[in-house]
Amino acid sequence: MEEQKTDVAVRPTKKQKELLSFIEQFIAAHGYSPSYREIMQGLRYSSVATVALHVNNLIKRGHLQKRDRSARSLEVVKPTIAAETKIMPKQLKTSEEKWLVDKIELFFKEVENAPAIIEKELDQLYVLIGALKVLGAHGAASSFIARLSELKKRSGVNEYAA
Repeated sequence: MEEQKTDVAVRPTKKQKELLSFIEQFIAAHGYSPSYREIMQGLRYSSVATVALHVNNLIKRGHLQKRDRSARSLEVVKPTIAAETKIMPKQLKTSEEKWLVDKIELFFKEVENAPAIIEKELDQLYVLIGALKVLGAHGAASSFIARLSELKKRSGVNEYAA
């Protein structure tokens, strides 16, 4: 009987269910989690702070978790979308992975050598790193994360992403 009360106490509110559903659908469609700003726009919230409040409450209630402190690291704890509807990662051949990493390396060098860093370019780098993860190249993705953090510091872009 006590367990039922606990379950009722941690159920997400209607707004939180809407947020969970949005995050889960976004991950299924894109292969990576949405940024707080994308959540704000997708659910028509008035501010990123509102998103952060709901996300933090869902983390406290055990419905969401963050993999680490990096951007786009939200995960739904108990996904409801069937596994067959999710994007299934493909395994890259070694030659394909090398080609892709070389292309991403070139893009990183262009951004690093630019006189000013544009937020859109940082977003594109996040997507490229997410693509590496989706394609199963986690080691390659990890190797770019430190460089991306440096670029973000250099750009002075505020951290709005999850």
